[in-house]
Amino acid sequence: MNTPAYDSDNIFAKILRGEIPCHKLYEDELTFAFLDVMPKADGHALVLPKNPSRNIFDTAPTDLAAVVATTQKLAMAAMIAFDADGITVQQNNEGAGGQEVFHLHFHVVPRHEGVALRPQTGKMADPELLAGHAEQLRKALESL
Repeated sequence: MNTPAYDSDNIFAKILRGEIPCHKLYEDELTFAFLDVMPKADGHALVLPKNPSRNIFDTAPTDLAAVVATTQKLAMAAMIAFDADGITVQQNNEGAGGQEVFHLHFHVVPRHEGVALRPQTGKMADPELLAGHAEQLRKALESL
């Protein structure tokens, strides 16, 4: 398989290096989780490996396993924090697959029965609202 090389200047790489701020939710040796600033629903989080990987095709199996474990942890916390009826976990690969940021990541989106996801508008959510959502998720993570 011939996929393009990893771009170390992508926005998630910059977040991992601390060059761009984020609402951090969780971090361990191999993974990092933070809120999406353009959420499709309240509590929409992103989970990614710390090691450079463009997508699922070039990610080391140990990194992928760690990301999935953290995704599960975030999904459980989101169910609690947002009294969700369910969770959507989404992962896209390459442009044709819907990937927009070329660093492997999983979306964890709390869902409520009968409530549609917000459309992608390109507009960032209110920072104070995001800070409150981050706090809710961090508290739920602590309770697990």
